[in-house]
Formats: sequence, C-alpha cells, structure tokens
Amino acid sequence: EFERAMVICINRYFTEHRMKGFACRLKQAHFNTQYVDIIVDSLDPSFYLAIECKSVKGKRLFFTSNFHKDKDNVHQIDNISGFLKYTGRRGFLAVEFRGGQKNEAYLMPWEMVLAFFGSQASIPIDEFRKCIPLERTSYGYHLDTLSLPPSD
Repeated sequence: EFERAMVICINRYFTEHRMKGFACRLKQAHFNTQYVDIIVDSLDPSFYLAIECKSVKGKRLFFTSNFHKDKDNVHQIDNISGFLKYTGRRGFLAVEFRGGQKNEAYLMPWEMVLAFFGSQASIPIDEFRKCIPLERTSYGYHLDTLSLPPSD
C-alpha cells in the first residue's frame, strides 16, 4: 500500500500548491512490463516524474533482494534507467523503512540511486535521511518539496 500512499501524497502536494499535475499508480499486469510504480504528469517539467517505490524492513535497501531481474536477466535498476532516458522523466526512488519505532520514508533522486548501484551492494537509511523526507501525518505522508535539503 506504500504506492497508494505515495500517489495520494503527490496529488495532495499539487492541490496544496495550487499546481496542475497528476500522479497515478501503474497496475502490475502479468504479461506486461511495468517499469515504475508511479507516473507523475505536469506541464511543469520539474514534475514530469517516474517513481519506483520500495517498502523494506530494517535499515538498508539491498540491490539484490529488494529489486528483481527480468526474464532476460536485466536488473530492475537498468530497466528503470532506460525508461527514464527514453521518456525524459525525472526519476525518484521512494523508500519506506518499516520496523523501527516509527516508519520513515524518503525520496532519493535517481542519479543518487545509480551512484550507489555502481559502487555498493545496498543503501543505508542514513543516506536516505540526506534526501527528501516524507513526513508521516495522521492523513498519510506529506511532501514539502522535491528539492534536496542543503548539505551540512
């Protein structure tokens, strides 16, 4: 249900900021390739997005167990990267970390995901904490901005 919560969060962002845009969840079909979980369309190019969602237990996102390879043995990260290049969308990885005192969720720009994918086996939660936080509220996740916070 994290994908559904993300769609609601992004559509609420458009409403709160009086912007034209729409996020929708792509339904997974058995015989069709699904490149990402959420597509966001907007006339504002900074909100022409593709978002992959992961909900994980623990404090790390692993490239082997949290992603898959397709029937041709192509890693999901590579498929998503190709989709982003082909469509011109900005990519994000939305991750919900479950199992702590409270769930935490973040958006990481796809360029950062690729940097970790090329050099690490996983991404620790502390790296996500440097990215865009999704605040958990009584009505779901809340997004303030799609910009990275200033680095220390």
